[in-house]
Amino acid sequence: MITDQQVRRLLMLIKTEKTKEIAASKAGMDRKTARKYLKSGKIPSESKIEHTWRTREDPFNEVWKYICDYLETSPELEAKTLFELLQREQPGKFQDGQLRTLQRKIKAWRATEGPRKEVFFTQEHKPGELGESDFTHMTELGITINKELFRHMIYHFVLTYSNWEDGTICYSESFESLSEGFENALWELGGVPAKHQTDRLSAAVHKECNAQEFTDRYACLLRHYGTTGLKIQAGKANENGDIEQRNYRFKKALGQALCLRGSRDFKSKEEYIKFLKELFNQLNSGRKARLLEELPILKALPAARLNNCKKIIVRVGPSSTIHVLHNTYSVDSRLIKELVQVKVYAEHLEVWYGQKKTETISRLRGEYKHRINYRHIIDWLVRKPGAFQQYRYRQDMFPTTIFRLAYDNLIARNPARGHKDHLEILYLASKESESGVGQALEKLLENQQAISINVVKEILETNTEKTSVADIRIDNVNLYDYDEFLTAKEAA
Repeated sequence: MITDQQVRRLLMLIKTEKTKEIAASKAGMDRKTARKYLKSGKIPSESKIEHTWRTREDPFNEVWKYICDYLETSPELEAKTLFELLQREQPGKFQDGQLRTLQRKIKAWRATEGPRKEVFFTQEHKPGELGESDFTHMTELGITINKELFRHMIYHFVLTYSNWEDGTICYSESFESLSEGFENALWELGGVPAKHQTDRLSAAVHKECNAQEFTDRYACLLRHYGTTGLKIQAGKANENGDIEQRNYRFKKALGQALCLRGSRDFKSKEEYIKFLKELFNQLNSGRKARLLEELPILKALPAARLNNCKKIIVRVGPSSTIHVLHNTYSVDSRLIKELVQVKVYAEHLEVWYGQKKTETISRLRGEYKHRINYRHIIDWLVRKPGAFQQYRYRQDMFPTTIFRLAYDNLIARNPARGHKDHLEILYLASKESESGVGQALEKLLENQQAISINVVKEILETNTEKTSVADIRIDNVNLYDYDEFLTAKEAA
């Protein structure tokens, strides 16, 4: 087969050699072949006839109009679905091996006659102009805290020009999570972009809120930082393309970092937060040049952060509980029937009464859950032990697994009085030390000894180390040494 290189050599040799035969021989071809290429003046690749004809009969010619009717009505139909339809309607006519032929034919139809595809227009980003944010789920990465799956999300913020990014752990797409994450990112960045773009933010509106209330709170946040809020169209995630892409790349980078670490388990949430912080610093290290272009253009931060909490006034019920955002929490029984102010933050609640903070409670994730602190009600539960057996939140009366095992042991030994003994032990834990009582119970269970309030008290007293105050001796101060120091200083 003659190549393009041979013909090019022939065209060069024909100018220097005496005859065409010599030029053809040196070019490695027959003189008749050489005469053909010299006459046409084209190289083989230019002389090749394009293959536009079929080498075999099209098996779908007869049914193609029938297939096109389906495709025009429902363009999303797959070739395999239509092929199986043909096999059912015309048994034995189409073989499985012909599926690929139909797939190619439909692919060509979509490219030439099918519906037009959506066009994405590349955007030009300017320094300091736009920041985008979004929530991304992280549970799929299988991260655990003390061997327990850590279900969480990341509020993710990115500058569209430099791709500088930051993130904050959260548990829901609430306004409190958005506000906290947004502020954390800006204070870490040290400035404020001119505009902030998000999705529709509908997930950040709680069911008891209306859209206008959320809009007012969000507008207040933007006004505090002097930035303009933008929202994408409903169902158009591509309009928030930078943050969507960064979500994917960040989770991929985190997955790789966890592989290098050799474990997805962390001892505490704080250790995981530190790991995330180091990852963000590593990702941002390659963006310093473009970030330096943005920093002088960013707006200055305000004097202080915005108090990003939601304030709710609730009345404490007769069971010493409050209901906040469809969840139940216990408070001190002294507050029963009183109105208290609850400040709702992303991860915790603060209970205020009479301009004084009385309680800080970890916020529950989700709805219709409860968090009851036995210390709030144990003094009255000891007085009314009969209420314990059918108490709605009885499971919260076991602060650790040891207390639950001890309760089962007490019930097994004395079914009539076991719950009373448990309440007395719990009361002791509230007054003395929960960890100390827990250690005493663990010791009794290991030694298979009978559990009672008196035995637990004895162990607590034995384990308590009474330390005496050490004698402290202070030497008298010699003022002459001080005078000598001052004299030496003046001379110097």
